[in-house]
Amino acid sequence: MKKKLFFVCTGNTCRSPLAKVLAAAALARANVTDWVVDSAGMQAFSGQSASAGAMAVAREMGLDLSLHQSRLLTEELLAEADLVLVMTRTHKQALLSAAPQAASKVYVLKEFVGEDGDVADPFGGGPAEYSHAARELEGLMPRLVEKLAK
Repeated sequence: MKKKLFFVCTGNTCRSPLAKVLAAAALARANVTDWVVDSAGMQAFSGQSASAGAMAVAREMGLDLSLHQSRLLTEELLAEADLVLVMTRTHKQALLSAAPQAASKVYVLKEFVGEDGDVADPFGGGPAEYSHAARELEGLMPRLVEKLAK
């Protein structure tokens, strides 16, 4: 049975959808097939498309977010997940305060790959902010794939 990885941000329209498509592409390139990648948001309104900035930067990277629909991270989704990678320490604190039973599977993305800090939120920014966030996420993928392949 495949393991399930969820990327989680605030609204599930920028960072977590970008992380999802970047990770899926990186895992496919590395022929790591035992993980399914998905995304959700801590405060998401279900059914929203990815932000225009996220879609544009994904397109520039050869990735497609056109079918993305945001969704709220629910207790059911959390229970399904084998690993939950959030974008900020604040996301982790909020998630663990609401669901302490998930402590063994919730990490800040950068923490999981051996770095410090948060992934900057491009929401409301221009193309430069979205490009920066996407490149930051892309730079974390090799170490993520390495860890998931073990």
